[in-house]
Amino acid sequence: MNSNEEPKIYLLPNLMTAGNLFCGFAAVLRIIEAALVIQQGGSAVVLYHQALTFILGACVFDLLDGRLARLGGNESPFGREFDSLADVVSFGIAPALLVYQIVLRDFYRTGWLIAFVYLLCGTLRLARFNCYANAKNDKPADDFIGFPIPAAAGLIASLTLFMLWLEEGAKEIGIWKYALAGLMLFLSFMMFSRVHYPSFKGLGWRTQRSIPRFLLIIVVIVFSAMFYEWMPALLFVTFLLYGFVRPFISKALRRELEEEEDEQVNEESAK
Repeated sequence: MNSNEEPKIYLLPNLMTAGNLFCGFAAVLRIIEAALVIQQGGSAVVLYHQALTFILGACVFDLLDGRLARLGGNESPFGREFDSLADVVSFGIAPALLVYQIVLRDFYRTGWLIAFVYLLCGTLRLARFNCYANAKNDKPADDFIGFPIPAAAGLIASLTLFMLWLEEGAKEIGIWKYALAGLMLFLSFMMFSRVHYPSFKGLGWRTQRSIPRFLLIIVVIVFSAMFYEWMPALLFVTFLLYGFVRPFISKALRRELEEEEDEQVNEESAK
């Protein structure tokens, strides 16, 4: 391979992707440690909380890597592939292991199958996404077709965190944990559904909004930090449901909600 064929590796976006991968790896380690602690008759609540925090942290890194790449015009095939491989660990393997450890192990081989179906659907979705990106010649997609896997993992992690908060002090979530099995199958279907979700790629570092809108965003961020036990779950559930009501919303309101910029700005950002 000569120097002209070497893939372009841009520092900041790929550092964010590396952070995503680290969070996924750390979450897997915490889940394995939790399994060992439970086998010895101990409580794994703290380890579960750490694993959930790492998965949600991976969502933040995944959000940042794309923003940094588009800000500097540094999107590349290498970055896209690296991001997908990191996503398989952080948003595929880690949530599948988490739900298996908490609830699916009670179903024995059926539990294996449910966890694997989620992992398989998530991996296939990432492969399909890369195929779409190649077909569009690296132009940013206007919408996500199907529920994005980072959002699926964030929904699983945030709901699990909420259930642990309700069952504070116990090493198990209780009877509500069985809802996670159904949720995992539903999200597996949603990742390959034809429901469209906004990509929010029009929202960038140069996006300008009024002071009230700016204050509203700050309030949401502060609330998410203060009430981390349930606020992230509310946000992810709202995003999931938004895909179903989106077709019935007027184009003007949809443009406002999704922070879309005008066509001229989008064309310039795609150059």
